[in-house]
Amino acid sequence: MVGLKPSDVPPTTAVKFLGAGTAACFADLLTFPLDTAKVRLQIQGENQVTQAARRTQYRGVLGTILTMVRTEGPRSPYNGLVAGLQRQMSFASIRIGLYDSVKQFYTPKGSDHSSITTRILAGCTTGAMAVSCAQPTDVVKVRFQASIHLGAGSSRKYSGTMDAYRTIAREEGVRGLWKDNLPCHFISAFGAGFCATVVASPVDVVKTRYMNSPPGQYHSPLDCMLKMVAHEGPTAFYKGFTPSFLRLGAWNVAMFVTYEQLKRALMNVQMLRESPF
Repeated sequence: MVGLKPSDVPPTTAVKFLGAGTAACFADLLTFPLDTAKVRLQIQGENQVTQAARRTQYRGVLGTILTMVRTEGPRSPYNGLVAGLQRQMSFASIRIGLYDSVKQFYTPKGSDHSSITTRILAGCTTGAMAVSCAQPTDVVKVRFQASIHLGAGSSRKYSGTMDAYRTIAREEGVRGLWKDNLPCHFISAFGAGFCATVVASPVDVVKTRYMNSPPGQYHSPLDCMLKMVAHEGPTAFYKGFTPSFLRLGAWNVAMFVTYEQLKRALMNVQMLRESPF
């Protein structure tokens, strides 16, 4: 490896795993307020909401963030950030960091190139693994983002991220941390930009409503979808569309640019450690 540049050396699985998770966390730090605004807009208009939520109305991306800052404090757009970072560290590390390794596992021996079938199979495998591991963190993140805290007089349901995991598991069972949203993640994962937002937005809204719902409010994601249509009309599926679109674009740019730079930096460190000089 002496004399080679970091970009000339294929990154190891450990480098890709750590780099993808770290880059995803950096992207989440930059775009988290947009994600929180999206969640607030998506649950607005829901029948079973708190009295505080009924008093608070959100309009547009900037209006939602400003209303949150004015009524709940400057830290409110980052509610659920710890769970969000935990989700990115587990989800992105597996989905992106392990993709090449899983693809090689499915590629027949002696083959120089992976077929489209192999790539799809690898993507589905890492996607399923990532969802299985990261699902509880996503549920907790949405719960924090959706909760409204108006000053010292109001109480928080969860005292912290770990308390949220324990409380949900105790009150809703362990399955409460794995509310079924596998199709939501797959649909969201196979798109980019405006087209991805158009396709994924209805599923994402249902996911947010279902994750944030108390036990018994919805029997299933399908029941949630039908009740949304009945009470709010089909336009409810596109609540939070603008922040979702802005976040998707900004997140992908920040994540993949950071990921490439981190891979080079980590490979540089590895080469220096292995160099005899």
